[in-house]
Amino acid sequence: MKKVLLTLFSLTLVMVLAACGNNNTANNQAAGQTPANSGTTEPAADATTEPAAEPVTLVVGASAKPHAEILKAIAPQLEAQGVKLEIKEFTDYVQPNVQLAENQLDANFFQHQPYLDAQNKDNKTDLVSVTAVHVEPFGAYSQKIKSIDELADGAKVAIPNDATNGGRALILLAKNGLITLNDDTNITSTKADIKENKKNLDIIELDAAMLPRQLGEVDLALINTNFALEAKLVPTKDALFIEGTDSPYANILVSRPDNKDSEAIQKLAAALTSPEAKTFIEEEYQGSIIPAF
Repeated sequence: MKKVLLTLFSLTLVMVLAACGNNNTANNQAAGQTPANSGTTEPAADATTEPAAEPVTLVVGASAKPHAEILKAIAPQLEAQGVKLEIKEFTDYVQPNVQLAENQLDANFFQHQPYLDAQNKDNKTDLVSVTAVHVEPFGAYSQKIKSIDELADGAKVAIPNDATNGGRALILLAKNGLITLNDDTNITSTKADIKENKKNLDIIELDAAMLPRQLGEVDLALINTNFALEAKLVPTKDALFIEGTDSPYANILVSRPDNKDSEAIQKLAAALTSPEAKTFIEEEYQGSIIPAF
């Protein structure tokens, strides 16, 4: 009888111990603990890991050539820094500033400082330059003559009709001896400021974007380089005369006072003046466009 009782006691003890072991395992798993002999290791959470920042999108207005091309060239460089470019191309010089002032754009890239100053004054805006990028030497083109010596008395000469580029064209005509101005340094000169016009040139003011298309209708046209490039003209070869490399009219990246110091705009400015941008400008445009940095 004693042996039977001892056997029953032993079996009961074994069952109790087994139940305790199962409860401990369940409790450990419920508490997020892994048994030492389970053969698996749960990765520890890294409390310092932060989610990757969402890329910032910048909407930038630009003329198709060369501005949009330059922006496209640096886009991969910016994307690697978390800035995505959305490039909006324009064929005029008015809407890029209008849309920037109205917050439809984050920045624009198409103009020089004198033009921006005139636009701010005329439209009561306060757009600001962020950085200078390149110079586009302004040139004179013709389909009718090969040199300015062939320019006849009373010849038709087309210039841009906006204040600063019109003045710039008149200054270039004066520097090449075709007219004399009251002040050949005044960027806002108009036809009224012509002091002497020995050849009686018929100076016609047209929208800057229209000038390449009117080239066959006039004897000489003074054309902004971006529009000359769009018309497949090569400024260094096709221009009868052209501004020197010391032109003060550097094209600039422009934004608003409220965002000019933002990290994304500053990254864009740095990319536009990077060694990669300089190499692209020099190799792509072969002197027709000159880095200003």
